Amino acid sequence: MSKRLVSLGDSFTEGVGDEDPTRPNGVRGWADRVAEQLALREPEFSYANLAIRGRLLGQVLAEQLEPALALEPDLITLYAGGNDLMRPKVDIDALADEYDRAVGRLAETGATVVLFTGVDGVEDPLFRRMRGRTAIYNEHTRVIAARHGALVVDMWALRALRDRRLWSADRLHLNALGHNEIAIAVLDVLGVPHELSPAALGPRPAVPPRQQRAENLRWAKEHALPWIKRRLRGESSGDTLSPKRPALAPMENRA
Repeated sequence: MSKRLVSLGDSFTEGVGDEDPTRPNGVRGWADRVAEQLALREPEFSYANLAIRGRLLGQVLAEQLEPALALEPDLITLYAGGNDLMRPKVDIDALADEYDRAVGRLAETGATVVLFTGVDGVEDPLFRRMRGRTAIYNEHTRVIAARHGALVVDMWALRALRDRRLWSADRLHLNALGHNEIAIAVLDVLGVPHELSPAALGPRPAVPPRQQRAENLRWAKEHALPWIKRRLRGESSGDTLSPKRPALAPMENRA
């Protein structure tokens, strides 16, 4: 059983969308949920989360790789690149080369490394346009994982994530139910018994086209436009934030 978990990444790993004002940065997220389950089974378990929302792949690696290595973890989770894929122009092959070098350094420590593929956004008008980019990113991720003996959480294959009820209002981040699904997937890939269960939501309700259009317009006004304005100003939602758990510390289970 792993004793020292360090998680690296962006908003996905920080836990954005799974709001909890009692936790650092006001979010919980799948990594916290995984840590809670691991702590139940290992009395000496400790956990650090270096992820910060809005970070590009290069920023994640430049800011978090060395601090993560210094913590000497025996279990590492890493997801980066999702924000890059949303930019108008991106060199996915160059990103993959950078990612490959970083995963190699992490794997050389002997720690178990967990990577993630991107989600299949086929049922969402925005993310459907990114589907080709995400598929290429995913293939690179699988090759990198195989090369370095890393594990892969295949979010592309998680059909439950196509259900908008697992996503927050901004459609960019998972909500508490979605983060719970990822925690289950991570624990299953690790082969760790756990007490988490997927949400029993039942069939998705049919949404009339008129309601869909109204919801899309509201989403564009409340979430898409502010995101675009931040990009144009060169700002990020994580500019004023620090890592939620910069040092290894015991994980209190408050589930």
